[in-house]
Amino acid sequence: MILSKRVQRVLMACALFLLLFFLSACGGAAPNAASDSPKVINVVAAENFYGNIVQQIGGSHVSVTSILTDPNVDPHEYESNVQTAITVSKAALVIENGGGYDGWMDKLLSASPNSNRLLLKGFDIATTHLPENEHVWYSFDNAAVIAQAITNDLKQLDPVDAATFESNLQVFKQSLQPLQQKIAAIKAKYAGTPVGLTETIYLYQAVPEGLNVLTPFAFEKAIAEGNDPPAGAQITATDQVNNRQIKVLIYNEQTITPVTTNLVNLARSKGIPTVPVTETMPPGETYQSWMMAQLNTLEAALGG
Repeated sequence: MILSKRVQRVLMACALFLLLFFLSACGGAAPNAASDSPKVINVVAAENFYGNIVQQIGGSHVSVTSILTDPNVDPHEYESNVQTAITVSKAALVIENGGGYDGWMDKLLSASPNSNRLLLKGFDIATTHLPENEHVWYSFDNAAVIAQAITNDLKQLDPVDAATFESNLQVFKQSLQPLQQKIAAIKAKYAGTPVGLTETIYLYQAVPEGLNVLTPFAFEKAIAEGNDPPAGAQITATDQVNNRQIKVLIYNEQTITPVTTNLVNLARSKGIPTVPVTETMPPGETYQSWMMAQLNTLEAALGG
């Protein structure tokens, strides 16, 4: 008997719930935050860029597991599994983006309730928000604020090593300055330059760079949400490329659809530079090196 995908998902959800209920009953939950300072804090990050930030701040005092790590996979299509559920149930600190971006994490947390576990949501902490845009980690101001919140939680879980966390936080904030300077340099030289975006993620940098984004927001938003853009918005975006109204096309290479593939190929055929960005951090990178590499690529494309 072949079960439908919907039935399979329901059965999987039930299995996860029963497993996590069993783990909670057997004391497999996260360490008590009120106990003596743990030598190593068990941290789970929904996305690897948050995992990297907490690793930089926590150092040897944290053990970090990041769930979304593959830059070749669309984060919006991720589905949790039993191993992820077990990992989350044992965490003392969980970091997710929130804002509707990674709702699967909320379901896992609900299935393994623990009053001692700390939960941090980047979207809720961020001070810079763009309309209908949950990609707050692309703002360096937000990254600093979120890093501060991470530090506060680590201090609560491990007061003995508070000075180390604070010192690492200051190093992290200092390391964001070259990124801010790169944003300022791009703005100084290329403010007003018309560009295209396949989706909303890059707006958190395009806005402070002063770039003139011509692509209809309806197009960007639809792609970001995994939907087909409205016909009118799609025609406009295509015409902007055909008529060479944009100087650069910035595209998210993790949310590839036939629409975005056609737009990128069209831009290349018209001699318009294309700049790839990703939602999650590539392997072997840090948050800072990842962002700087993308900024350097964009700067070169704008100059070309």
